[in-house]
Amino acid sequence: MLIIIAAFVVIFVLLGSGLLLLFYREAMIKRISEVINTQPKQRSLMETIQQTGSSLGGVVEHFEQVLPKSEAEVSVARQRLVRAGLRQDQGLKVLYGAKVLLPLILVAIAFGTGLAYKNIFMAIAFSVGGGFLIPDFYLGHLIKKRQKQIQKGLPDVLDMLVICIEAGLSLDQATARTADELVKAQPELADELHVVVLEQRAGRPRGESWKRMADRTGVDSVRNLVSMLVQSEQLGTSVARTLRVHGDTLRTQRVQQVEEEAAKTSVKLVFPLVFFIFPSLFVVLLGPAVLIMIDSYHELVK
Repeated sequence: MLIIIAAFVVIFVLLGSGLLLLFYREAMIKRISEVINTQPKQRSLMETIQQTGSSLGGVVEHFEQVLPKSEAEVSVARQRLVRAGLRQDQGLKVLYGAKVLLPLILVAIAFGTGLAYKNIFMAIAFSVGGGFLIPDFYLGHLIKKRQKQIQKGLPDVLDMLVICIEAGLSLDQATARTADELVKAQPELADELHVVVLEQRAGRPRGESWKRMADRTGVDSVRNLVSMLVQSEQLGTSVARTLRVHGDTLRTQRVQQVEEEAAKTSVKLVFPLVFFIFPSLFVVLLGPAVLIMIDSYHELVK
């Protein structure tokens, strides 16, 4: 077993080295020339990270071109990446490249560990299917996590907007100030507000910028907030009062969700009680009686 694992590691290293030599020959020659040069150029950590990221994106790009895809599928994938907070151009290439690389890696691991020899068809099917679906599941996990953080931090953002507006700032200025103040406390919402501010400075109408924010996040509370802001702007009502009411509504909904989860606890405890706790109690309570009955039966038989 150890010999098979060692052989698999050696083959994986050789394969990776071959791919690097094939795709990055010019980059490696450039690095070697920088090492040989008598006046080495010192690079910052950020430059090194950017160069490493571009190299990784280039490697994945070659595998990404192997997978066929339609424009509708690319549009949906790009929207999911944006909702996960990944707006870089390389995100789409990394996603499709991972769908090609992961099945190959899982198949290699299956053959390297010997699991594939028991049932080759099932091993290849699970490896290819799992490797193709794992990036989508992970991206869905990132989307849900980000939406949960946005849902959780929205009342605090609304309170900050109300404070800024009541202090005399306009809605655009309050949005920019809130985005700057809540970068560390609410980074997801601060990022979205920064995008809204940049779009408004670029000339996009306020209502359209907020609607695009609702489409990027995919959170119902944000959509309701945008609808209320648009209606408040059209009808001329107080924005601060609208934001305060919406913030109170969100907190009430959060309390109701907590109470709902607490009410479901008794139902969820039924299965652990039936399958884990009750059998242990039966063994403890009825075990001695069963042993006594067995001994009495043996004495009667004798």
